[in-house]
Amino acid sequence: MLDYHQTVKFVKIQSILKRKVDIVVISDVHLGTYGCQAKELLHYLNSIRPKKIILNGDIIDIWQFRKSYFPKAHLQVIKKIISFATKGTKVYYITGNHDEKLRKFSETKMGNIQVLDKLVLNLDGKKAWFFHGDVFDASIQHAKWIAKLGGWGYDFLILINQVVNWFLLKMGHEKYSLSKRIKASVKRAVKFIGDFEKTASDLAIENGFDYVVCGHIHQPQIETKTNFKGSCVYLNSGDWVENLTALEYNNEKWELYTYNPKGYKSPPVESYLEESDDLPDLLSAMLMPQRF
Repeated sequence: MLDYHQTVKFVKIQSILKRKVDIVVISDVHLGTYGCQAKELLHYLNSIRPKKIILNGDIIDIWQFRKSYFPKAHLQVIKKIISFATKGTKVYYITGNHDEKLRKFSETKMGNIQVLDKLVLNLDGKKAWFFHGDVFDASIQHAKWIAKLGGWGYDFLILINQVVNWFLLKMGHEKYSLSKRIKASVKRAVKFIGDFEKTASDLAIENGFDYVVCGHIHQPQIETKTNFKGSCVYLNSGDWVENLTALEYNNEKWELYTYNPKGYKSPPVESYLEESDDLPDLLSAMLMPQRF
């Protein structure tokens, strides 16, 4: 039987033993929305010690941002990322469509945090190209109001899905994804994903990149793409709304991480971080139209 002091020591050892990862890529977190799985993301972030974190777009959902809904866990995700940066982790924030207002801060660097529209890294002699991918989405480029309406609809669908899954788990059944079912059954959605992957990989091959890393379509993937000009590895980090996935690069190899709640012992919310209303106020100030 463990006494109190032995238990405390065991907890401390557990908190120190974190996986070392060279690069972690996360996208489509959508902080500030009901669908965001912030507690699960905190679990994951608390389990790793990365050298670099690439936030590949749609981290904060500015399209649907409102001060009245920004839970503590959402705030703590941001604090955790800042904590990584203060301890030496390089953090690259690549802007997406839902956080496009941050593009006015592109090329801004604050210590170990840098805001960018795209990023190129040399990974063990191979060129890797990182960008969110919304540039390939015609609905965003030409009819943004439709895309924003779709964003609200998607968030509402996720909210309904959470209620459905609560009842399913209570009844002893597995979770069910309504949006995945809809995407799989709609040919246009399947075609869009295929076209997106082909466009991104063709462009990467054309420009001599070995890896092209995207987000945007919420479809986690690692796949070698080939055309008559050559080949590259297409990667997509998925999202933290439904799939709960991230990309990890270690020992010259990419892996797709999928969240497993049974693999965590520590609480998802760090109690030593105090709740604050400063961030929603700061975001509101940043997003207000500038008047001169």
